[in-house]
Amino acid sequence: MIIIRPIQHSDYDALHRIAIESGHGFTSLPVNEELLKKRINHAQVSFQKAVTHPGDEGYLFVMEDTTTGQVVGTSGIEAAVGLDDAFYHYHLGKVVHNSRELNIYNTVETLSLCNDYTGASEICTLFLSESHRKNNNGRLLSRMRFLFIAEHRERFAKTVIAEMRGVSDDEGRSPFWSWLEEHFFSMDFPTVDYLSGIGKKGFIAELMPKYPIYVNLLSKEAQQAINKVHPKTVPALRLLEAEGFSRRGYIDIFDAGPTVEAETHTIKTLRESKKCQVIIGEVSTNEKYIVCNTNVANFRAIQTQLQLRETAKQAVITKQAAEALQVSDGDWIRLIRN
Repeated sequence: MIIIRPIQHSDYDALHRIAIESGHGFTSLPVNEELLKKRINHAQVSFQKAVTHPGDEGYLFVMEDTTTGQVVGTSGIEAAVGLDDAFYHYHLGKVVHNSRELNIYNTVETLSLCNDYTGASEICTLFLSESHRKNNNGRLLSRMRFLFIAEHRERFAKTVIAEMRGVSDDEGRSPFWSWLEEHFFSMDFPTVDYLSGIGKKGFIAELMPKYPIYVNLLSKEAQQAINKVHPKTVPALRLLEAEGFSRRGYIDIFDAGPTVEAETHTIKTLRESKKCQVIIGEVSTNEKYIVCNTNVANFRAIQTQLQLRETAKQAVITKQAAEALQVSDGDWIRLIRN
């Protein structure tokens, strides 16, 4: 069976492998032993912590194939970004140049460095190994985060964002960064991406242009990359758009990929999820649901068939599903139709 659970210290080797597999542009998982172990430790502390409002907690989950014991994917949530380290974006704006006397009216797009998302919750670190990109595993890995947020609302902010990977080639070259590198930096994209991933972000404030950048001054390749996602990121973007996430003109400062956002209470899975009591029994239906228990440190989520007794707020699940979720008769679960 495929289950989602909090990451453990014993998952380090699998996380390191996933960091390598994910490639360039996956800033939240740098190929760095110290940082990966620190990420696991921080997640362990976050899952154990008593929380009344969002702080610096970071929740990292893994997808495990219990048949083989192999970890095949990751998914994460940051409770509130930018509280310790500045959280930068470019915001797309417009400047109008107008002369009535000359009858000239020009509208020019600009990029302004900002910290507007400070304090927002961020869903991040979504990666699924190619061997398991089937059977709606990607949907499970993405949507279960919203079930976790729905069950533990006090741990998260009123706004949730997601940074989508921008355009880069197989060698990790970003056309947007190439223009910035030529004019303001002397580091290639893989290097700057890695430094950002390991938390060394001081160079951003030191070297980034302080004034708005006129988009029409960028190279054609850089302009075309703005607000575009990497081809491998398109399915993840579509999932989030179906949840109600949309673009608000914010892009990544390195690869110009879009950041999407949603007000937490409007996210589809949060609005439509139901909380039911468990009845363990025979299930004779093909209707599949994403289901999670109500724990934090012992959180579990799966995809399973079940019979919903909506008026009684009950759900019939199989013994196998109950064992995977670590629940018994009468316990509560949260679910959403897949």
